[in-house]
Amino acid sequence: MSDKEQQNIIQIPNERLMSLDAFRGFIMFWIVGGEALFYALSKLDGVRSETLNTLIIQLQHVSWEGFRFYDLIFPSFVFIVGASIAFSLGKLQTSGSRRAAVRRVILRGLLLWLIGIIYYGGISNGLYDAETNRGVRLLGVLQRIGICYLVAGLLFIYLPVRGLVMAFLVLLAGYWALLSFVAAPGQEMVSFEAGRNITNWFDSKYLPFAKWSGTYDPEGILSTLPSIATCLLGVFVGLLLKNKKLTRGKRVLIFFGVGFIFVLCGHLWGGYHPVIKSLWTSSFVILAGGWSLILLSFFYLVIDVANIKKWAMPFVWIGMNPIMIYLLSTVLDFNHIAKRVLGGPVEEWADGILPGLGALLIAVGGIFLIFWLCQTLYKRKVFLRI
Repeated sequence: MSDKEQQNIIQIPNERLMSLDAFRGFIMFWIVGGEALFYALSKLDGVRSETLNTLIIQLQHVSWEGFRFYDLIFPSFVFIVGASIAFSLGKLQTSGSRRAAVRRVILRGLLLWLIGIIYYGGISNGLYDAETNRGVRLLGVLQRIGICYLVAGLLFIYLPVRGLVMAFLVLLAGYWALLSFVAAPGQEMVSFEAGRNITNWFDSKYLPFAKWSGTYDPEGILSTLPSIATCLLGVFVGLLLKNKKLTRGKRVLIFFGVGFIFVLCGHLWGGYHPVIKSLWTSSFVILAGGWSLILLSFFYLVIDVANIKKWAMPFVWIGMNPIMIYLLSTVLDFNHIAKRVLGGPVEEWADGILPGLGALLIAVGGIFLIFWLCQTLYKRKVFLRI
């Protein structure tokens, strides 16, 4: 690839921050291919070590209480959605078109919610079968992203910064108080255990149709409230990134400093108010938000401050089309496609050199296909805008 071609690929529209797109792509990378790559690496004969074992554990969700790297993926994406709100809606507000901003927020939020319902099967299994718990799933990952975008977007349009801060604090404090002082009906005391807390009870009572965990949903009704706070945290970051009075260096220090404090407070608070992703507890919001800020400070420092960009382009390709690649990854098994080329004799030959090398080649081939597809869409300026 010539220098001129590389220059053309790295050109990002002025109104976009490359670090945000790269961070978004980094998060999506673990969903669509990164996890499979490290699992394949762990099966390589003679490679398994304590460090790799620790990494593999970090690529698994905790069963209930606690926090691992893989528990950061979803809240980080919601966090970035909030940062994007400050840019996209801020531009519309500057042009004086509040009505257009409101229309965009409502349409995009509802569209994401609808796509989420279709993603989980739509009405292919009927509305609901109580015996099998199959049917329409009203709340899920994409639905939560849509709701967070909708509510945080409307708050951003109608409230000043002070009002947004108040909304953030009310959501965190209110949800903490609810979980900490209100016992689920039928329970003698407050509990954070699965199925015995007020959040899970509320879903079992008021969330209709299919639920991911049978009687309740990890993306349920009440737990969506603190996820809006996660989105608002991203909005604050977006506002700081747009603040012309702050130098880039000061932004990095603010993001890292606040992130470090949030991580510390999240861990300390977790001793009294457990860190539970499935409930999206307030301590989880603070802890995940802190790590999101620290990661963003790294991407912003390296890409937008130090201007070291080429390494991040694969992440940018994914980050510019996150919803599309997320949906495609459920339809297309990239590893299965790669296996058609790298399986059979090639896999056997690789395993003959080192047991497990064939599976690793297939995983690398799957990631290559994802990067190639995203790069092609990026170069052709084909983006799924929701």
